[in-house]
Amino acid sequence: MLIVMQETSSDLELARVCDRVAAMGGAAECRRPLGVIVTVRPDDLDVTELAGLPGVSSVQPSAPGYWLASRRCHPRDTVIEVRGRRIGGDEPPVLMAGPCAVESEDQLLRSAEAAMEAGAQLLRGGAYKPRTSPYAFQGLGEAGLELLARVRDRLGIPIVTELRDAATLELFLAYDMDVLQIGARNMQNFEILHRAGAAGRPILLKRSPAASVDEWLMAAEYVLLAGNPQVMLCERGVLPPASVSTRYQLDIAAIPIARRRSHLPVIADPSHAAGNREYVIPLAEAAAAAGAHGLLVEVHADPAQALCDGPQALTPAMARELGQRLRSYGDRPCLAGPVPLRPVSGRRVTR
Repeated sequence: MLIVMQETSSDLELARVCDRVAAMGGAAECRRPLGVIVTVRPDDLDVTELAGLPGVSSVQPSAPGYWLASRRCHPRDTVIEVRGRRIGGDEPPVLMAGPCAVESEDQLLRSAEAAMEAGAQLLRGGAYKPRTSPYAFQGLGEAGLELLARVRDRLGIPIVTELRDAATLELFLAYDMDVLQIGARNMQNFEILHRAGAAGRPILLKRSPAASVDEWLMAAEYVLLAGNPQVMLCERGVLPPASVSTRYQLDIAAIPIARRRSHLPVIADPSHAAGNREYVIPLAEAAAAAGAHGLLVEVHADPAQALCDGPQALTPAMARELGQRLRSYGDRPCLAGPVPLRPVSGRRVTR
């Protein structure tokens, strides 16, 4: 059960609701930043009485595993702003592009220039790289964050970079990283979700390859409950059947499904799904046609020399081709179903 408080409710009203729930035999967990009380023992509670208490907006007797991420809570799209770049709602799809990993200042600068020439509005690049093999390149660490900050300041482009563990969060904040990516491996790392949410930076939350859309949205709920409404969902492919020759299978259906169930922006990562640059542009176009609010794409100045995921990185020429094709989706129709997803003015969060 969820007891949703009014935005204008006072701390005293919240405390009285908690006390009343306890008196009824329930166990209340108060999440004050967003005015939500979660009761973990809802049996035999008087819903009518609780709904009539001062400061209460509504009572949801059978709330789903996520509420703040749902359209029942926020019918209109959330639009997130990152240093003037607007993501979500009826905005044109945003291109986030750059190398998988930061290797050197020269490599990052040349890759960033290629991404921007293609129309990228945000620069992606990993300083800390979670890798399946312990012998693979793990990133430059803090030196990579320093290079990302330096290139951002030189070119004026915001940064998207992956937070590999909670212990390094303070470093990411010290270098003022603009968007914190939570990778597929950490989608259900609840310590990272909570601490990243409390940090107040925009979050790009990747879907685990074995997670359902509902599990993905419940992971986003952890960030929202920490008081951070700046969450973007990122579809990056699910485990494929043996007949599929790509690394993962990009779940195109998940894009309109997530848009229908949630107000949060949905981004697609065709690079990690494909594992092969030859498939990235067709998958990117499919994601844009399905209603993705943006694309997260790997672009490298010289993919043959990349230390990480070179086969799936677009060349500068391919990146320009993708940028040209993506512009045709700037005025795309809504494909997400009967829920209105393109209001005149959405709920906006500014960074």
